[in-house]
Amino acid sequence: MLIAFNKPYGVLCQFTDADGRRTLADFVTQKDVYPAGRLDHDSEGLLLLTDDGRLAHRLTDPKHKQPKTYLVQVDGQVTDDAVAALQRGVTLNDGPTLPASAEHAAEPAWLWPRDPPVRFRKLIPTSWLRITLHEGRNRQVRRMTAAVGFPTLRLIRERVGGYALDGLAPGETRILTS
Repeated sequence: MLIAFNKPYGVLCQFTDADGRRTLADFVTQKDVYPAGRLDHDSEGLLLLTDDGRLAHRLTDPKHKQPKTYLVQVDGQVTDDAVAALQRGVTLNDGPTLPASAEHAAEPAWLWPRDPPVRFRKLIPTSWLRITLHEGRNRQVRRMTAAVGFPTLRLIRERVGGYALDGLAPGETRILTS
């Protein structure tokens, strides 16, 4: 079984939490499925869950280089130089990243409001990027945008390999295979 889940902001990618925070158990009713990969507590979007260990391995193991695409709202008006740096790859504290597919993006019409909302500062604009990675380091997109001078405000995973959100609302699941 493979399930697509649109993980809301503030939800942990696990089924239990001793501190009482929201978890996958608050949304996913299917039994014996586990996340194939992770999304940070403060990230949103597509999370795949499966009961198939081999499929989970293919989706998450770096040697399979499954592309992961993110829609990213950043602080400031992103420059072409910053986009080019992301495309070349940037050096982080744990070494250089692989080149990424990165482009300017418009805020999509389908985007849901975040709860809580992203902070708003009247004198500092925000802008959007679409970034596709073929590796998956801890908080990599956030660290990459910060490295080029544009900290991430909102991060939404749109796609993992051939699987996409495709209109799935926050907190909703869709069974992709059985």
